[in-house]
Amino acid sequence: MPMAIAITVRRAREEDAGKVSACLESAFAPFRPQYTCLAYEATVPGPQEVLGRIQSMMVYVASVPDCDVVATVGSTINGKEAHLRGMAVLPAWQGHFIADHLFRSVEEDLVEAGCERLTLGTTLPLERAIRFYERNGFLRSGRVTDFHGMPLYEYVKPLPVRRR
Repeated sequence: MPMAIAITVRRAREEDAGKVSACLESAFAPFRPQYTCLAYEATVPGPQEVLGRIQSMMVYVASVPDCDVVATVGSTINGKEAHLRGMAVLPAWQGHFIADHLFRSVEEDLVEAGCERLTLGTTLPLERAIRFYERNGFLRSGRVTDFHGMPLYEYVKPLPVRRR
């Protein structure tokens, strides 16, 4: 059983762009052979592209003592629906409940913002991530789109309605 550690979740700042990009690269590197070149480039953006996400989306980072960015995820809101993308945990920190903590924090913010539905897209090589999503209440919607030459499976989760 992993030791309890202090996990902090916050919104990413512009100066985090390089660390967020490095986190995505590290987390997705084992899957590179299973991705098309374009799908991998879209999944693992460089620091400039991450900076654009930080400026246009809600990008979150999780940190632990002595490590500034160990996980990340981005979200966008369109009406009462939010969409997650770019969820990643550094390999050395996988299995330490970082993703659970990050996900709960983001979900709380989205409920507070009035979102009632949460979506994400994922690819079949990410079996561990799919199990995480399903364990956290996501269901496959049946919608499959093309993601730069790869099937992208949509998952959805209803969110609790915020009480005022």
